[in-house]
This record gives sequence, C-alpha cells and structure tokens, in this order.
Amino acid sequence: MISQLSFKNTFLLLVILLFSCGNNNAANEKAPTHNKPIATPPIITGAENTEAYLAQLSNKKVGIVTNQTGILQTTKEQNIGGATLTTTETIHLVDFLIQKNINITKIFAPEHGFRGTADAGEHLKDGKDVKTGLPIISLYGNNKKPKSEQLKGLDVLVFDLQDVGARFYTYISTLHYVMEACAENNIPLIVLDRPNPNAHIIDGPLLEKENKSFVGMHPVPVLYGMTIGEYGKMINGEKWLNNDIQCQLTVIPCKNYTHQSFYSLPVKPSPNLPNDNAIALYPSLCFFEGTNVSVGRGTNLQFQLYGAPFFPETDFSFTPAPNEGAKNPKYNGTLCHGYNLSATKRLNKLELKWLLNAYKIADNKSDFFISFFTKLAGTKKLQQQIAQGLSETSIRESWQKDLDTFKTIRKQYVIYED
Repeated sequence: MISQLSFKNTFLLLVILLFSCGNNNAANEKAPTHNKPIATPPIITGAENTEAYLAQLSNKKVGIVTNQTGILQTTKEQNIGGATLTTTETIHLVDFLIQKNINITKIFAPEHGFRGTADAGEHLKDGKDVKTGLPIISLYGNNKKPKSEQLKGLDVLVFDLQDVGARFYTYISTLHYVMEACAENNIPLIVLDRPNPNAHIIDGPLLEKENKSFVGMHPVPVLYGMTIGEYGKMINGEKWLNNDIQCQLTVIPCKNYTHQSFYSLPVKPSPNLPNDNAIALYPSLCFFEGTNVSVGRGTNLQFQLYGAPFFPETDFSFTPAPNEGAKNPKYNGTLCHGYNLSATKRLNKLELKWLLNAYKIADNKSDFFISFFTKLAGTKKLQQQIAQGLSETSIRESWQKDLDTFKTIRKQYVIYED
C-alpha cells in the first residue's frame, strides 16, 4: 500500500513538473525580446531644416550659390476621396524657395556649373536658367570670387553645395571666396549645411602656405573631418579671409547627424563622382591626377580604378573614351591595364598603397609625377618620400604632429559629435 501511494505521488509530481516546464517554455517563447535594433531617425539636411532659415529670407532680395546638389525632400498632402494622402517629393532649393514666395534675384554656380555637367576645369559662361529665367553667374575660371557689381542689390546670400570632405574638392574654395566677397560688401551669408560622406576621417599631409591654389587654400589635411558649414566657421574663426576680415555667417545645421553617420548622396556632386564608392575612394585616388596614371575618367568607373598603358598586364583593363564630364580623358582610346577598386567599401583612412604600388611598377619613374601633384598634396615632401622609397608607415608618421595640431584647432568649430 505504501509503495503504491508513493508510486502515484511520484507520478503526479512528475506530471506537474513537466506541465510547469512546458508552460515556462511557452512563456519564454512569447516573452518580448528587447534586443531589436532601434530605428535611426533620418538625417535632415540644412536645406530641409526650413523653419531655421525661411523667416530670414522673407521680404529680402536673395542670391543663391548652388548647383544640382541643392535639393531637399518635402512632404505634400493631397485629399483623395475624402482621405488625406501624404507624399514625399524631391525638389531643387531654387524651385522650393520660389514656391515659398522668396525673392530670388540671381544664381551663382561653382565648378561644373549649375546643372553639374561640365568637365573639371572647364571654363563656364554666365547664362540664364531655362526653368526659372533667373540669371546664372559662374564662379569659376576668371571669376572665382563674386564681384561687387554682381552682389549689388542683394540683402542676403544663401550657400548650398554638397561637399565630399577632401581639400582639393573646390567647393570649399568657392565658399572661401563667397565669404570674402560677402564680408567686403557687408552682405550676410547663410550656409545650408549638408553631411560630409568622409567626415569620419581626419588624415593626410597639411597644405603648406607656398603651395596654396584653388585646389587647396588653407592649412588643413587632405581629409579634414568637417561639414561645409563647420568649415565655414573655421575660415571665419582662423581669419583666413583677406586682411583678416570676417563674414557675417549663419550655419543652418543638419539634424540627426554625427561625423560617424553614413550618408549616401542622393545626387552625384560632380560628373566624375557617380556613386558612394567613388566618393569614398576619391581622396586617395585623386593624387593620380598629378601623375601619368588614369583614374578612370572616360569610363563608367571614374575614381574607382587606376591604370595606364605602361602597366604590366593584369586581369583588368579599360579604354577611356569621351563621356559626360570628360570630353578628352587621359589615354583617350588607348588600352590601359590596371586595377578595379569598385568593390571597395567605406574607408577609415587616406590610403597610400595604390599610389605607392603604381610608382613601384611604373616603367619610367622620371615621367610619373607632373607639377600638379604638389598642388594636390599641398607639399613637396610627399613626392620626395615616394621617390625615396619610404614605407607607408614612415610617410604617415611624418604627418602626425601636424594632424594633432589641426585636430585641436578643429574642435573649436565642430557642430556635430565625432
């Protein structure tokens, strides 16, 4: 009798335990998880931060420095069958401001023009925008700085250009001259800030004063880790304008942005930077523009490859031909052997390995560099270091002291977290 009761009690206890475990497992399966990724709010550009600047343009005569990159996303509400439908559309800043009854009187266009289709270095003529009828004044060639007569009658100037964060990309040089002209003519300047896709990197040799040119005007490294608005603050604060004058500058910031944010450009900033990979590679590959090596102008992989007819044969080749932004590319119609870097993703430093490799395999090293290389590098030292056979590590170590000094200066002007 005792053994039977014990058996029954033991059996009941096992059933209860099994049922309990089953319920616990079910509860665990249904329990909410807390490790789901949190949605990142979208980056809002300065142009889209409309409440911060529209009032400042009301009842003013406005000039705009912009090109094809000056776009913004706007929302539009429509009543369809009694229901409100909200849609998003992309619109150019000029068209948007006209819709908002802002009195735009003229457009100023940088290198590559208002629509962004001209070759690098191509002379651009003044003209008229077909869509709006507004006059367009070129800020390239012999007129890099707006003249007093071109600014006459303006109450305020708006600047909206997409930078890519490399010292030799000329939109920051255009910003310098625009700020200088505004300061000299007592005209306020509003910069609508945009993310810098290379803002997570501060690297490269600093420009030396004797090598100043339109592809490098200030003592900053090749990659300076700042948005164009932050850069404008630095131009002002360091008194880099003529006679130490300062511009009445307002920067309209981006929202939901840090220097580490990944930002995919919605439109190519210039004809030969067609995608995110080209923009990431541009700071490292642009040095080839000062050599006898091609970086793919005249192909559909601009700034995503390098090569030359004199390179040893590889498993990749290309033949440059005229296209948008390259009417007469280097080695036009000539077969080039080289290297395809188009699969390269976001970089975390200025890469020298491709430049060093190209110099190593060049058959005639005396012809490798052209004078433009020093302007791009901002210093004669880099060419000398490469010719001497210094390692990448040694070359990079020679930049470090200047980079540390620059980072200290930079801290005074940043708007966004690193």
